[in-house]
Amino acid sequence: MKRTLMTAAAVGAITFGLAACATDGMSAEAARETARDAAFAADVAEASARASSGEAHPATPAGATAFVADAETRLAALSEEAARIQWTRATNITHDTMWLESRINAEYTELQVELANGAARFNEVQVPADVRRKLNLLRLGIVLPAPNRPGAASELAEITTRLDSTYATGKFEFKGRQITLDEATILMAESRDPAELEALYEGWRTVSPVMAADYARMVEIANEGSRELGFADTGAMWRAGYDMEPDAFAAETDRLWEQVKPFYENLHCYVRNRLNAKYGDEIQPDTGPIRADLLGNMWSQQWGNIYDVVAPTTGGESSYDLTQLLVSKGYDAEKMVRTGENFYVSMGLDPLPQTFWERSMITRPEGREVVCHASAWDLDNLEDIRIKMCTQVNGDDFYTVHHELGHNYYQRAYKDQPFLFKNGANDGFHEAIGDFVGLSALTPTYLNQIGLLDTVPGEEEDIPFLLKMALDKIA
Repeated sequence: MKRTLMTAAAVGAITFGLAACATDGMSAEAARETARDAAFAADVAEASARASSGEAHPATPAGATAFVADAETRLAALSEEAARIQWTRATNITHDTMWLESRINAEYTELQVELANGAARFNEVQVPADVRRKLNLLRLGIVLPAPNRPGAASELAEITTRLDSTYATGKFEFKGRQITLDEATILMAESRDPAELEALYEGWRTVSPVMAADYARMVEIANEGSRELGFADTGAMWRAGYDMEPDAFAAETDRLWEQVKPFYENLHCYVRNRLNAKYGDEIQPDTGPIRADLLGNMWSQQWGNIYDVVAPTTGGESSYDLTQLLVSKGYDAEKMVRTGENFYVSMGLDPLPQTFWERSMITRPEGREVVCHASAWDLDNLEDIRIKMCTQVNGDDFYTVHHELGHNYYQRAYKDQPFLFKNGANDGFHEAIGDFVGLSALTPTYLNQIGLLDTVPGEEEDIPFLLKMALDKIA
């Protein structure tokens, strides 16, 4: 792929050079012929635009079906190119890969917006259920829609690529040296020094101020694009992707939160009390909010790393620590991923393709900047599935490996579906599959079955196990 891109760039440069030289001394006839060619090319482009926007497809059931088929063909063709460029940038962040990604993302966004607007022509047409769902997905499947005006998609793509790259390559000074986010994350999990935790927490947040203006502009552009598609804003568009109206989805999340809220409040109160016992009133008062940097996580979103601090004073001891088990059994990053693969194979699914092992980024490479945030990729909508992680040998990443492979196995299971049906049923469905498997992979029974844990603890360790789960999943 690298060679193809470089060759294309070189050919383009040569072509432009020849065109410039030829124009300098062309005859009047040659100039007229060139003008006719340009006019013809413009007519072709206009006709192509009319066809792809839906004007070539009448507002009938047959027209809608033909429009959807054409849209899927175009999206499938461009999505692979986009995915391969996005992968290249995520695993090797340079000026050039950022340039390439922003260009392809702009092109893909423009296509999505064009097709979303074209799909609206069939809103009142009676069509089969599968066609209706595809038309809806064309409208709802854009994460950040750009408005339909010149330059908007390019500006949005440049901003999102720049934001992601700035975040991924961010570093800050800690104890006299520059550290990365993944280094800071490990230190946050392990340190019990309040001053050190504060320095790590606030140090990472020195990376983001330069992103503020870009982020605000990104939201402004995306909201403008969402309004053009008929939504109040981008949030309303995202909430519309769950087979209910946006307001109904918001009401459902409020209902679910009210169910969990008493549990969360009790957990919050308990953890605050244990932190107060550990650090005292000056560091963590026994009332009010919890100091965010004391919770063992850079974003305070999972609290399981501080189990040793908040464990009950009686009956809270756990006979094992997953990170220590992994280290003592000689696990490395690849062995963790192969263990995750074996989980899925044990359920009757096929092993991962050899290309997965050849092309995935399982650990942070040396000598180049990458996006370490764990993600699962399907580059060709068929078999080229991969994960991208800066895997550490610890319990958190053992869970994450099983979670990310859930995405890959879901992608592979849907590879023979029409293009618009290859994704999850909604934005949360993929995550639910990953979490289901990830939670299963943390059970003592599973750890015993794969040889990590010699003996499954008795019911006396139910409370420690359940408290660990609550700290990560209810907090």
